[in-house]
Amino acid sequence: MNSAWSRSADVQDVRSYPQWLQALLAALRPLEERIARHELFLEMREARLRAGAARNFLLRVWPVIEQFPQYMGRNLAKLHFGQPGHALARSFLTRNIRVEQHHAEYWSEWAAALGVERVRLLQGSESAASAALSHWCWFICDRGSLAEAMAATNYAIEGVTGQWAHLVCSSQRYALSLPEAHRKSGMRWLRAHAKYDDAHPWEALEVVATLLGAEPPAAEIEAVRRAIRRSYDYMLLTLEDCLRHFDSGETDPQAFAAQPTRPAAPALIL
Repeated sequence: MNSAWSRSADVQDVRSYPQWLQALLAALRPLEERIARHELFLEMREARLRAGAARNFLLRVWPVIEQFPQYMGRNLAKLHFGQPGHALARSFLTRNIRVEQHHAEYWSEWAAALGVERVRLLQGSESAASAALSHWCWFICDRGSLAEAMAATNYAIEGVTGQWAHLVCSSQRYALSLPEAHRKSGMRWLRAHAKYDDAHPWEALEVVATLLGAEPPAAEIEAVRRAIRRSYDYMLLTLEDCLRHFDSGETDPQAFAAQPTRPAAPALIL
C-alpha cells in the first residue's frame, strides 16, 4: 500500500509535493517550456502569425477543446467512495466540468474573429496530428489510471495551456490585431486561460499526489511520467504541424511553398 500524503503548504508551490513528483516535473520542464514558448505562440503574441497557421491552430486544437469536459467525465466514472484521493478528485472534476463547458463557445468566438465560421470549425481538420492529440486524450482518460489521466490532461495540457495563453496576452499586439467588432469575444478564451495564478493544474497535481502517496512504486511513477510526456509530445507535434502543413484549400499553396523549410519535430518518446 502506498504511503499516505497530504499537502501541508501552498498548492502552487512545487516544494509542497512529494520528492518523487518534484523530480518528475523537473525532468519534464524543458519540454514543457518548449511548448509554452513555442514559435507559434511567440508569433501570435507579436501579431505576426500567418493567417494559414492561425487557422490551422484553431481547427487542429478544436477537438480537444470541445471534448475536454468529456475527458473529465471518463475520469469521474473511475471514482469509488472511500478510496484515497477520490473525494478530492470528485470535487475537482465536477467543479471544472462546469467551467470547461463554456470554453468551446469561447474558442468558437475566437475562430469567428479570425474568419473561421462555426460550420468549418465543426468539420474539423484533415491533420493526423490533430487526431493524434485528441485520440491520446480519449485513450488515457478511458484506459489509464485516474492518476495517469488527470496528470496527462488536467495537469499537463491545462497547465501548459495557461502558460502559453499568458504569454500571448502579455502584449496588447495580438488583441489589437483582431477586428474591433470581435475583439472582446475573440479574446475571451485566451483571457480566461491567461490567469498567471490559475490554480486548476496545481489542484490536479494535488489529486495525483494524493492518489499515489508519498512513496509510490517506481512503476506508478513511470506511468505518470509517460502520461505527461506523451501529452507534451502530442501537443508539440500538433504545433509543428500547424506551421508546416495545411489542409486542402486553407491557404495559397504557392504562398506556403515560398516559406523556408522547417525542421521536423522530434520523434515521440512513448
